[in-house]
Amino acid sequence: MNLKNLLVLAIICTCFIQNASAQVLSSISPGQIWPDQQGKHINAHGGGVLFHEGKYYWFGEHKTEGKSGNRANVGVGVYSSADLYNWNNEGIALKVAKENSGSEIEKGSIIERPKVIYNAKTKKFVMWFHLELKNQSYNAARTGVATSDKVTGPYTYVKSFRPNAGIWPMNFNDAWKNKTVKEADLKAWTDEWRKEVAEGLFVKRDLQKGQMARDMTLFVDDDGKAYHIYSSEENLTLHLAELTADYLAFTGKYITIEPGGHNEAPAIIKHQGKYYLVTSGCTGWDPNAARSFVADSIWGPWKSLGNPCVGEGADLTFKSQSTFILPVAGKKDTYIFMADRWTPENAIDGRYIWLPMTIEDGKPVIKWQDNWKLTKE
Repeated sequence: MNLKNLLVLAIICTCFIQNASAQVLSSISPGQIWPDQQGKHINAHGGGVLFHEGKYYWFGEHKTEGKSGNRANVGVGVYSSADLYNWNNEGIALKVAKENSGSEIEKGSIIERPKVIYNAKTKKFVMWFHLELKNQSYNAARTGVATSDKVTGPYTYVKSFRPNAGIWPMNFNDAWKNKTVKEADLKAWTDEWRKEVAEGLFVKRDLQKGQMARDMTLFVDDDGKAYHIYSSEENLTLHLAELTADYLAFTGKYITIEPGGHNEAPAIIKHQGKYYLVTSGCTGWDPNAARSFVADSIWGPWKSLGNPCVGEGADLTFKSQSTFILPVAGKKDTYIFMADRWTPENAIDGRYIWLPMTIEDGKPVIKWQDNWKLTKE
């Protein structure tokens, strides 16, 4: 057998082994290794899912091994699926730049919670994400945007910045704008400090340079308008901001939600005309009890509904943290609560907690299931 034939045989054998190692899945097992169609654990953490032209696309942080694996060493990964059980690795949608390149998204920066939406007018896929600049820990608190002509990429990085510089929230009390108290005048976590935070202490501090933007999600309403929801003000307050028609910038219309409430990891859906928001508290990589909110308008007011999780493990969101709520295409009122079970000592081993979410008596409800399937309806 000549060298050429040997090479062909080796390729055939390799493909056979890869296919043999892949499982055909027909259910979801939260917290377990979730193999892709190549047999490897899916690597798309803190992610979100876009349904486009009959397929689901799961975008998420590509982690690597060890503690340093939580940094952006590779970029944002993307997987595709027709059934939400079996996922094919489509590669890296947004690649980080080489070290010392001077790029804001060079290797070693932090890229978290990427979400992608499709703009039907521009025919562009738009990705937003939380960005921390290299060697600045979590001090930059910026939001970044990238675009692509193809859903799987490659995505081209556009820019990063802090949102809504020089603009007050629409639901901000005019009397608070004239306050002269400063952060240095207060002792953190006292009643007086909490009162000032709720009355815009950090909004005013960051007004000129733009508001901090960390944990985030995107939402496209029925009318095609898109919104960016992010944890701001030192993770103390959520901001909900309208995006421009091309989804590449902010219009300047935004509100604060739960000022001083210490919410992050936002995830949102619209159900029967109402908006439901699920968040987490702020305890670093450690899990805590989820929170939920409801509003008749995207602009609020938002009402607290408490912990949407019920049963054993509810007090720690089943040892996970929310990242996205996915409406299942073609299945009325069917939602999947997507969350991450972080493993900061070995980032690549993070697990996915996907569970059915229902709306019962006007409140979101999430119950643990070891294994579950989508209904046929």
